[in-house]
Amino acid sequence: MELFAPLAPGYERWGALLSLGQDARWRAEMVARLDLAPGSLVLDVAAGTGLIARLVEARGCRAVAIDQSGPMLREAYRRGTPSILATAEALPVADDQFDAVTFSYLLRYVADPLTCMRELVGVLRPGGRVGMVEFGRPRGLWGPPWWLYTRIGLPAAGMVAGDGWRRVGSFLGPSIDDLHDRFPGDALGALWRDAGLVDVHIQRRSLGGGVLMWGRKP
Repeated sequence: MELFAPLAPGYERWGALLSLGQDARWRAEMVARLDLAPGSLVLDVAAGTGLIARLVEARGCRAVAIDQSGPMLREAYRRGTPSILATAEALPVADDQFDAVTFSYLLRYVADPLTCMRELVGVLRPGGRVGMVEFGRPRGLWGPPWWLYTRIGLPAAGMVAGDGWRRVGSFLGPSIDDLHDRFPGDALGALWRDAGLVDVHIQRRSLGGGVLMWGRKP
């Protein structure tokens, strides 16, 4: 999305601050639980500046980053990750090629999440794994503070950060709500299974503020 293009230079710093330090924890756990063997080939979709790709590479694996934002992707390429400018719904790579596919904060932005997931599963080798990081929506007592932070705190912090962060801060809360309204309960798990994945697991982190998912292609 062009919404994020102006954020590229300071994306990692401000992303960590505005997620209250949780984003890095979620990404690290997601990658760790993929149990990647050294030398595995991983496609990082919606890669942004390559945060997940670098975690993968630090484990002795090979990563390819894909994103539709040129400014964001240039940061990943500048740090040494092979990068392809493309959308998640039309991956310009061969089927059955990758040992794992990772993505973060993607399904909120695609017109047809099921079609997108099937595209991601298609490039996996049999037995390959998928890992996802997404924002959650806390429940119970933590619901009202979360709502206040996403509707008031994030836009206010975005004004300080500048470079388009105010617009993004105003956008994120409603966007997260929309995803979880469309996919309540285990509906995301059902979506992944409909896309052809098995052994689908969902973990909620940070009082429900983060959602991690894993699945395997049979």
